[in-house]
Amino acid sequence: MPKVLAIANQKGGVGKTTTALSLGCGLSILGKKVLVLDLDAHACGTVHLGFFPGTYKTSALDIFLPNSEKQQDSLIYKKETLRFDFVPAHIKLAEVEGNLKGSPGRGWLLKKWLLRYAKDYDFVVLDCPPHTGVILLNALAAADLVIVPVQTDFLALHGLKLIFDTFRLLKIALKRNVNFKILATMYDIRTKASRRVFNLLRKKLGDKLFSTVISIDTNFREASSEGKTIFEYAPKSRGAFQYLQLAKEILRQ
Repeated sequence: MPKVLAIANQKGGVGKTTTALSLGCGLSILGKKVLVLDLDAHACGTVHLGFFPGTYKTSALDIFLPNSEKQQDSLIYKKETLRFDFVPAHIKLAEVEGNLKGSPGRGWLLKKWLLRYAKDYDFVVLDCPPHTGVILLNALAAADLVIVPVQTDFLALHGLKLIFDTFRLLKIALKRNVNFKILATMYDIRTKASRRVFNLLRKKLGDKLFSTVISIDTNFREASSEGKTIFEYAPKSRGAFQYLQLAKEILRQ
């Protein structure tokens, strides 16, 4: 089985999708075979990579449709312009909660799919939805490591509390701890507030905080507008360097 990395935070705007795509690309640059799944109904990562509604027939939605007639291995897309393989999202992922209500084993659908179709990969990266629900729980249950991007801003600390509450609930269901690490993102060394939040995270979290810090870099926004990852758009940028450092830090662990 590959190592499964779930990128999750119940607060939006913290760099979750940027982390999923950039980390997936960084790991592939280091010689790993990587599969990235967009599990968020907002489909930000999907659109970022140029998969627009109506241009693809299968998606992550089919993982959560037990009676889907589509070939499950056809969910994985390979593009010459991408360093990793990709499973796009679908807007109807937002309806999965109601469709699976009361279904036995509904929390393990993703893990079962990965066991069957992702065994040839070194890493699987999951871009998780921001809200608590069956898809997020599937992702956390399948993950070897949950990476929580936290913007170095005081309001972002509230999102950290929400996902810790989810971890505690999941611990009861899984009968094990959730393995997680926090990633400081959008760090601006020029501002006192950003430095204070980062120092607070470092003091409170210890080795649960990645050594790598992701700084503010306008190249992330520009790369998104071009439908590229930071490595394709600005390979020598600070953002590309830092995500490559994050990939190396994960491999060392």
